[in-house]
Amino acid sequence: MGRSSTRKGQANPPESTNSSGMDPFRYSSASGIAATKESERIDSLFYSYANKLSGMIEPEGIESLCSDLEVDHTDIRILMLAWKMRAEKQAYFTWEEWRRGLKALRADTITKLKKALPGLEKEVKSPPNFADFYSYAFRYCLTEEKQKTIDIESICQLLDLVLGSQFRAQVDYFIEYLRIQNDYKVINMDQWMGFYRFCNEISFPDFSNYDDELAWPLILDNFVEWMRAKQK
Repeated sequence: MGRSSTRKGQANPPESTNSSGMDPFRYSSASGIAATKESERIDSLFYSYANKLSGMIEPEGIESLCSDLEVDHTDIRILMLAWKMRAEKQAYFTWEEWRRGLKALRADTITKLKKALPGLEKEVKSPPNFADFYSYAFRYCLTEEKQKTIDIESICQLLDLVLGSQFRAQVDYFIEYLRIQNDYKVINMDQWMGFYRFCNEISFPDFSNYDDELAWPLILDNFVEWMRAKQK
């Protein structure tokens, strides 16, 4: 009979554990299973709204989603949700976009998604994120291929939705100007972003630090001229 390689009285080496006594391999496995279950619930939620033929959530599905979230489809939080998903096409969510957004929000049920909306709103309104959201809002409304501009009426509605709560007076006067002027039928991205910079940098309503010699879009020069004429 062969001799044992373990000396008499020597204990077998203990199983590998971390300092807390937790098996890291078992913990990693459990974490992976939980993540898989979360993904499955997110996917199931997606397919409850998705069109079976296209495999996307289409306008009708988004209306159902809004109803379940108890928000109007024109609510800015739906636009914020699209931003979080990095959705490319207005009123459509792909499976990849849905997964990206809901995973980031840790929301795998409608109840959790509803509870995540206030935090999402706070995230968007933080200064580092809001400029990106404002830019995204314009791109999201480009509904045609190679479209570069948005019509005036749509811009007025978008300004009110996206910027109205932060710069109420500037937005109201600019909308009034846009609707009575005849020089511009559409607005481009440069003009859109220029107005955001204008709201952040220019003293209103006295325009004391506005210099029309600087590189402002011409439409803002015209707006300031119109406002100054109103104030006389």
